[in-house]
Amino acid sequence: MPETPPLHIPIRRLRPETDADIPLPRPMTPHSAGMDLCAAVAGPVTLAPGDIYPAPTGFAIALPPGYEAQIRPRSGLAVKHGIGIVNAPGTIDADYRGEIRIPLINLGRETYTVHRGDRVAQMVIQKLPRVVLVAVDALDETDRGEGGFGHTGVAGRLASNASG
Repeated sequence: MPETPPLHIPIRRLRPETDADIPLPRPMTPHSAGMDLCAAVAGPVTLAPGDIYPAPTGFAIALPPGYEAQIRPRSGLAVKHGIGIVNAPGTIDADYRGEIRIPLINLGRETYTVHRGDRVAQMVIQKLPRVVLVAVDALDETDRGEGGFGHTGVAGRLASNASG
C-alpha cells in the first residue's frame, strides 16, 4: 500500500521566550495515531479529586479546512490516576487560532500534580466529510431501532458460557 503523504500543519509557539522547553506535539512511536501534548504550566498544579483545570500547551495551530484536531485523554493517566478530559474528545475546529488548552479533570481518588512538560493528552488530526442534513418524514428501519443507552445489556458472556 502506498504511503500517504504527510499533512503539513502550521504551529506557532505563543510564548517562545518562556515555553521553548516545552516539546511541540509529536507522535511517540512510528505508528502512533496521536501526538502527545505537554503541559506548559508555570509550576506544579495540584488537582484534588473532582478538580478541573484548563492546562495550557503554549501553542496554536492552523488546520486546513475540512480537518479537525481531537484532543483525547492519555490512557495511562486515566487508568493509573483517573486523569481525563472533561469534554473528551475535545474538538479544535479548522478556524480556531487560539491556544490549545486541555480541560483536565481528576476523576481519581487521590490528588494528582501536573508538572511542567508532563504529557497530559494526545491530539489526533482527522479529515471531515462535508455533511448536509436532509429533513425527512421518516427514517429507514433497523434492528436496533430507537434502542440506546445500554439497550444491549452489559453481560459479555460467550454463548457457550451463558448458562453457567
